[in-house]
Amino acid sequence: MESPAWKKSELTVGEMSRRSGVAVSALHFYERQGLISARRTSGNQRRYPRIMLRRVALIRIAQRVGIPLADIAAALNSLPDGRTPTQEDWERLSREWRDELDERIKRLQQLRDDFTDCIGCGCLSLSRCSLANKRDVLGEHGPGPRRLLEDAEQSGSSDGGVAETVSR
Repeated sequence: MESPAWKKSELTVGEMSRRSGVAVSALHFYERQGLISARRTSGNQRRYPRIMLRRVALIRIAQRVGIPLADIAAALNSLPDGRTPTQEDWERLSREWRDELDERIKRLQQLRDDFTDCIGCGCLSLSRCSLANKRDVLGEHGPGPRRLLEDAEQSGSSDGGVAETVSR
């Protein structure tokens, strides 16, 4: 009689997929990228150590918040002996990613809040464009949506870009 899945120390690719919520093809991809590993049986079937579920969870959560797979791979490769992240590891990785995540959150909030207004892209299609970007003067600052890009560039200033935001 086979043990219940929760008692198994190794999982088949199907069991790993069901428990992690990740498609089998994604597990294969993660394995090819060196993010997770499995041993092969004599019949060439994959067997994942149960602890790989934690690595897959970390990958999924990090990807969900927009951390590039290359950064996730680098973080996992920084662990001694390719081990699965411990709570301390996760806290360290979270601290390392915090600034990037804070910047991403800021850009997403900016997109949510400011994209309905003139963004300085030069289209001059909104009624506010004629006030905020008269005659496309922001085009002289460079290409793209200058109001969004310049706000992001000013976020490094001492006022965190507040002066520009308030002037809107």
